[in-house]
Amino acid sequence: MIVPVTHPPRLRRLAPLALAALLAAAAPAGAQVAQAEFAARRAALMDALPDGVLLALGNGEPNPDFIPFHQHPHFFYLTGFDEPGGALVIVKRGGERRELLFVRPGNPAEEVWTGARLGVPGVKATTGMEGRDASVLRAVLDSILQATPTLFVLGDLGARMTERSVHDQFVDALAAGNPSVKVDQAAARRAITLLRGRKSPAELERIRLASEISARGHVDAWRLVQPGIAEFELQAAAEGRWRAEGADGPSYGTIVGSGPNSTTLHYNRNDRIAQAGEVIVMDMAAYFDGYAADITRTVPVSGRFSAEQRAVYEVVLNAQKAAERQVRVDGPSRAMNDSANAVIAAGLTALGLIESPTATYDCGSAQQPRTCPQTFLYYMHGLGHGIGLLVHDPDQYSATGRIQVGSAFTIEPGIYVRGNLLDILADTPRNRELKARIGPAVRRYANIGVRIEDDFLVTEAGVLRPSQGVPREIDEIERLLAQPRAPRDPAVAARYKRMKSGR
Repeated sequence: MIVPVTHPPRLRRLAPLALAALLAAAAPAGAQVAQAEFAARRAALMDALPDGVLLALGNGEPNPDFIPFHQHPHFFYLTGFDEPGGALVIVKRGGERRELLFVRPGNPAEEVWTGARLGVPGVKATTGMEGRDASVLRAVLDSILQATPTLFVLGDLGARMTERSVHDQFVDALAAGNPSVKVDQAAARRAITLLRGRKSPAELERIRLASEISARGHVDAWRLVQPGIAEFELQAAAEGRWRAEGADGPSYGTIVGSGPNSTTLHYNRNDRIAQAGEVIVMDMAAYFDGYAADITRTVPVSGRFSAEQRAVYEVVLNAQKAAERQVRVDGPSRAMNDSANAVIAAGLTALGLIESPTATYDCGSAQQPRTCPQTFLYYMHGLGHGIGLLVHDPDQYSATGRIQVGSAFTIEPGIYVRGNLLDILADTPRNRELKARIGPAVRRYANIGVRIEDDFLVTEAGVLRPSQGVPREIDEIERLLAQPRAPRDPAVAARYKRMKSGR
């Protein structure tokens, strides 16, 4: 799953004792996450904040109610509570803390539609916190804030540019009713982002399982790859395997892009019929017990890479391996990106797709002229991102610049030669010269997109690549694709073609 190039702000480190307590409370690998770990997370967060009131809002019931519910990651990270309509309130005053979990009360008439609820009586035994009815949240906060007028807020705040979310509206009303209260939406976010960036052993175990299950889904999809296969058939094969192994479902919108679709980064219509001689980019992975994996592979539809496809693939694979060699405890995270960029720049130059590793082109407008590296024509996204409760999750290296135990992230270089690249370059004298020089190479490699993505976990025992169950070496890919194809019904693609053509 692609993430744009960003430059996250540096975050202050949490107190070492808070992080130590969090990791010490981790559940044994493979076990349910212990309530002691959630409690340690709450303690670590509050240790990083001054006296005040923390409000963490869970997500509400989906509307319409047939959309699957997914809990807000900050709220889930602190509570492990996976029902809609919850809220966490922690009061910190003079070194003392009080934790309240607000939940919807039991209601048999509603539960016949939406399932059983924990209810207020179940909160203490299940979470160790004091339970309250969600309907009194506002009244309780109004009372508490009279004595503790600083409110730290976590939730779905400021997520929309054109409208206020339900969480926004609640906080707006709370602030309006308590004008002396200082609302701080930044401090708690900074602290929890850093906490979530360092995964506990229990979290790393869930990401490992998600990655291994996801890899087996990829291999199941590969067994169907052949000319005439529909992209959605490959999606169904992978997602079916994940559910069969107990995964929660896709951790993001599955991407299966064949031919020209392989050069679209977030393509996920998955409705094209793959043709002989093309490549397919499959960027797809599963959640397991709430934690996300993220894997991408690129394979040839006909079972063997053409000379052009092989050449592009080798550049991308070499870039990924160059970055991977930089993954070590206390190593600088920037070295991964620098190494991959150097390999891609040299590779694109050798293919004739750019003029030199440092060459630029005109990428601005007549009003705001500027230049960009020519590598951006083919590699326009970041090298990777953290993974965890979200497929784009915080990782500690964004704050510290160092790779440490507890990091979980992807490495996913790519090269995408769009068929219309020469047509979309700004019409400037300099670009016209560039098009004349690289035009033959662009036409030669047109509609070849290659991305290779793996998950990396930094543990006490060393660095793991749990996505290695799906091959990435060219000979291994071609050997697997040379095996007999799995049975499929050709009527599926034929029927789809008729429907799309209007017959």
